[in-house]
Amino acid sequence: MNPVYAKLGTTIFEAMSARARATGAVNLGQGFPDGRGPEDVLQAAAEALLTGSNQYPPMLGVPALRAAVAAHYRAHQGLDLTPEEVIVTSGATEALAAALLALISPGDEVILFQPMYDAYLPLVERAGGVARFVRLEPPEWRITREALEAAATPRTRLILFNDPLNPSASVASAEERRLLAAFCQERDLIAICDEVWEHVRFDGAPHQSLMAEPGMRARTVKIGSAGKIFSLTGWKVGWMCADPALGGALAKAHQFLTFTTPPNLQAAAAHGLGKERAYFDGMRADFARARDRLAAGLTTLGYRVLPSHGTYFLSIDLPESGIAMDDVSYCRWLVEEAGVAAIPVSAFYAEDAVTRVVRLCFAKQDATINAALERFEKRP
Repeated sequence: MNPVYAKLGTTIFEAMSARARATGAVNLGQGFPDGRGPEDVLQAAAEALLTGSNQYPPMLGVPALRAAVAAHYRAHQGLDLTPEEVIVTSGATEALAAALLALISPGDEVILFQPMYDAYLPLVERAGGVARFVRLEPPEWRITREALEAAATPRTRLILFNDPLNPSASVASAEERRLLAAFCQERDLIAICDEVWEHVRFDGAPHQSLMAEPGMRARTVKIGSAGKIFSLTGWKVGWMCADPALGGALAKAHQFLTFTTPPNLQAAAAHGLGKERAYFDGMRADFARARDRLAAGLTTLGYRVLPSHGTYFLSIDLPESGIAMDDVSYCRWLVEEAGVAAIPVSAFYAEDAVTRVVRLCFAKQDATINAALERFEKRP
C-alpha cells in the first residue's frame, strides 16, 4: 500500500459521526447542514436529469456552468475571469487534488497553515511535495511575516491558503492578504486558494479573493464549491479558476482524476449561481442566526466561545470554559456521556498536537441546536 495512505486512520469526521449514529448523539461534528437546500436549485437538477443529456459532458465542464462561475465572480467579487479560465471538478477536494498533482514536482515544498482541512497534507505528500507548516494560534489565528519567513526555504514553490479558514472560522484581513501577495511575488510562489466558504462569512464583510490582489492574477488558483454555496454538500460540484498558463496544467491532472462531473448537477449549479444577490444575503443571515443561537446558548451555560467570522463552525475554549481536559478526551466524553458529537481541533494538525479547542457545526435547524444545548448542561 502507498505509505501516504497506509499511515492514515479513519477520519475524525467519520469516527465521530459513527459514534453519533451508534449512541443517538446530536451530531455537531461533521460539517453539513440538516436542511434541504434551495428548492429551485433542486428542481433545476431534477429537470436537467430528465430532459438533458446524461452522457459524458465536456471534460472542462459544461459551457453554461463555466460561464456562470465567471459571471458570478465578476458580479460578487469584481474578478475579470473568462469562462475559458474555469475548470469544473467533482467537488473542491478533487480541485485541490488536481491542482496539487499538476503543480508539485517531487521535492517541492508547500506552505500549509495549521489548523487545516485534513485532506491537504496527504494530497501534498501523494504528489511528492514536502509540507512546511505555519501554526496559527487562537483566538485570532493570524498570519505573520515572521511565521512565513520561518517556514519558507529556497525549495518552497506553493502556498495553500484557505479563506475563510476551516476549522478556525477565521477570515483573513486585508493586511494578511497583502502580506501573502507580497510574499508570493518576492519568492515566485503560486497560491492555491481554497475559497469554498466564500459565501459563508458574516458580519457584513464581503469576500475578497487573494487572486484580486495586485500581481496575483497569474499566480493564483481559486477553488470554489457549489456544495458549500447552496448547502448541498453531497453534490460534489466544484471548480478551479486560473490563468490559462496554469489552467492547462490543471486540466491535464483533472482529466485523469474524475474527468467529468454529472451534467444535471452542473446545470443546476449554473442556475443557482445566477440567483439574485438577495438569496446569498439571506443564506448568510440564516447561518449567522444559527451561529448566534448556539453561541448565546453556550455562553449562558458558562462556556467560552471563540469568534466565528465564517464557515459553518464555532469553537469552545475548554480552559476558559472551566473544563480541565484536552480536546480529544473531552470530545470522547461529550459524545459518550452527554450525547453530543464534536470535533477536537487537534485533528486538524499534522503533528501530535493536543489542543484545548473543540469545534462545533452550527449549520443546523433550531430543534437540533436546542437539543444539543440541553445536553451541554451536563459537564465532566
